[in-house]
Amino acid sequence: MEVVASAPGKVLVAGGYLVLERPNPGLVLSTTARFYAIVRPIHEELSPGSWAWGWSDVKVTSPQLSREATYKLSLKHSMLQLTSARESGNPFVEQAIQFSIAAAKATITDKEKKDTLDKLLLQGLNITILGSNDFYSYRKQIEARGLPLSPEVLLSLPPFCSITFNSEVANGTGEICKPEVAKTGLGSSAAMTASVVAALLHYLGAVNLSCLGQSSNDSSTERDLDLVHAIAQSAHCIAQGKIGSGFDVSAAVYGSQRYTRFSPEILSSAQVTGGSCLPEVVADIATGKWDHEKTRFSLPPLMCLLLGEPGTGGSSTPSMVGSVKKWQKSDPEKSKDTWSKLGMANSVLEEQLRNLNKLAEDHWEAYESVVRSCSHLTCMKWTELATNQHEELIVRSLLAARNAFLEIRLHMREMGVAAGIPIEPESQTQLLDATMNMEGVLLAGVPGAGGFDAVFSVTLGESSGAVANAWSSAGVLPLLVREDSRGVSLEIGDPRAREVSTAVSSIQIN
Repeated sequence: MEVVASAPGKVLVAGGYLVLERPNPGLVLSTTARFYAIVRPIHEELSPGSWAWGWSDVKVTSPQLSREATYKLSLKHSMLQLTSARESGNPFVEQAIQFSIAAAKATITDKEKKDTLDKLLLQGLNITILGSNDFYSYRKQIEARGLPLSPEVLLSLPPFCSITFNSEVANGTGEICKPEVAKTGLGSSAAMTASVVAALLHYLGAVNLSCLGQSSNDSSTERDLDLVHAIAQSAHCIAQGKIGSGFDVSAAVYGSQRYTRFSPEILSSAQVTGGSCLPEVVADIATGKWDHEKTRFSLPPLMCLLLGEPGTGGSSTPSMVGSVKKWQKSDPEKSKDTWSKLGMANSVLEEQLRNLNKLAEDHWEAYESVVRSCSHLTCMKWTELATNQHEELIVRSLLAARNAFLEIRLHMREMGVAAGIPIEPESQTQLLDATMNMEGVLLAGVPGAGGFDAVFSVTLGESSGAVANAWSSAGVLPLLVREDSRGVSLEIGDPRAREVSTAVSSIQIN
């Protein structure tokens, strides 16, 4: 028996910082970048005396990192004990495993299913974790080889390429920081956690994810997804040592959405500490009333999400969030005003994008004609295209969405200046302004908390290629990521076994 589940990375296109506090929403898009978790037994057969064992085996393999971690699992407490080298462990994976096993024990009540669960645990858990190349930065290797910063070079990498680490560097205090994996900011830890939780809960019989993606999704499928979400959120919060907004985990589970965070009290300090009472803690979490809000949301048809890696130095999201909170306390009146304006602009952007989705549904021919025509023109000329009422409404919504996003960028820059942090650094502003003035570009901005890590653009029709070329010329590496509104999914077999198109070369650059 083998189960393979995947979960996507995310891009927060609106709601940065505001999404940290209820009731402010964020617009988050799930992507084609996915983490995969493969679960199979370690032992196919059980010895006669194995039912008396108090411990079982768990093995976690990360081929891209050339790492293998081994554990002993306490069957009574659902806790792991690392038996391999300390550096082989991953706290997100460990918490995901512990919470998933405890959740399966807490929610499975059927006698036959309980017996199956006990047998599966005694057979041991062999877990393999794979992440799409899109989660990781290969920019330094590309530059070191003197290759162009282009999507074609990224396409030449073999799938699930081995991952390199940033070299050891001195931090501001003169201490040497340990090497870290260079990432692209797509929420790899959330996607990884969600994929492991989904795969384990399905493997152990606590949920049935077989019907995902079918039009007949029923209430039981929704309940199963809610359990995956609750367990993934809890494990992720404990692993990172704080209760975040959770939009990244929510997107990994449910897909593209408008998200409002859960109340932090749901994960009380007692629950977050876990400890030896994990089964009881997880039972509370699984049956608790989660008050997050999610509404389906995705880009309108014929629009393309494009991401770029500027390579101008990383940004620390936690420290930037800390600076914004400090500013809120020091200047409550100004910060409240800025947040209010940001909230209104975010709402207008959402309203117009939803309006465009509805116009596409109701008046497809007019919508397709306008969007394809706009893709060849700068925004200044879009109004000239409308020849009837429906086309006029479509152009008006496109321009309103664009103007709302320009206002979002303005207030985000103001907040950055006031808090003393580079939410939209000057180098990004110049690039984004130039991008928004190109033909067929609707939006261009910095995702999430901003900083130097990434830029994104939403383009119309086929105009993304021209934007990618312009970014490459400006020293920005266009990534292969696009929007994919799916959340967690069951996969058919090991993703490494899929046939790779012969049209794609396999130049190794790391």
